[in-house]
Amino acid sequence: MTVKEKILVAGSTGYLGQFIIKALKEKGYWIRALCRDALKLHPVRQYIDEVYVGEVTEPETLKDLCKDIDIVFSALGITRQKDGLSYMDVDYQGNVNILNEAIATRVSKFMYVSVLNADKLKHLEIVKAKEKFVDELKAANIPYVIIRPNGFFSDIKEVYEMAKKGRIYLFGDGNYRANPIHGMDLAHACVENLQLHNSEINIGGHEVVCHNERASQAFEALSKEKKITYIPPWLKSLVLKLIRAVTSVKTYGPIEFFMTVLVMDMVAPTYGERTLKQYFIGLEGDGHA
Repeated sequence: MTVKEKILVAGSTGYLGQFIIKALKEKGYWIRALCRDALKLHPVRQYIDEVYVGEVTEPETLKDLCKDIDIVFSALGITRQKDGLSYMDVDYQGNVNILNEAIATRVSKFMYVSVLNADKLKHLEIVKAKEKFVDELKAANIPYVIIRPNGFFSDIKEVYEMAKKGRIYLFGDGNYRANPIHGMDLAHACVENLQLHNSEINIGGHEVVCHNERASQAFEALSKEKKITYIPPWLKSLVLKLIRAVTSVKTYGPIEFFMTVLVMDMVAPTYGERTLKQYFIGLEGDGHA
């Protein structure tokens, strides 16, 4: 197979990052993976040509990060880190530090993963940081591609966990719709669109379902009786205030995002072939995502 461009993957140890590495290697790309801990790359190490260990919040550790790199792909962002860093530290400034290295070495393109409906979600801390970087990227002298998924299957695992305990809690009447996407489907879409210039792509999974249907699929995968409790939407603000009072921003942020998108439609153009029902059945079969 002919080797194509050299690509730097930031966020390489995350849910999407590891799927991206596999998808890129399938297409013959040369891959440099940026990480804080090389041991965390073990599941995908065989697909990586070069490992670069650095701290994205410490620019001095990123020297020559993008040397000889053609394209930067970043899915970098805080998920469950507990090291005192904020969304602005990582999702914004960490990506800016990588962008600065990319510009300095004349990288030909920067692909970044943000979120669908960001214009409606900028009041959320996690989205505010991501979109601040998007603004920085658009203003930079480098071609870009911004991918806007509406959520990953892994984000929906909590629904499965509630079903496992016997009851799922939904805000409102459960009729809001969404089509989250499997990480491998999204990875393939990203690779397919690497050659675009100055583009933004909204993308979702294979099927659009409402929260009631999603709950039913989780119970069916577990062969459990369906039990759903509907919570009045006005209680969301109260619950979020209580959670904010007793948790850190890194704990509160993902919960705030999840609870916010539960009370709005998050539907994007469909892509891929994997379904939530298959994902839930897989969870029941092997016990992990």
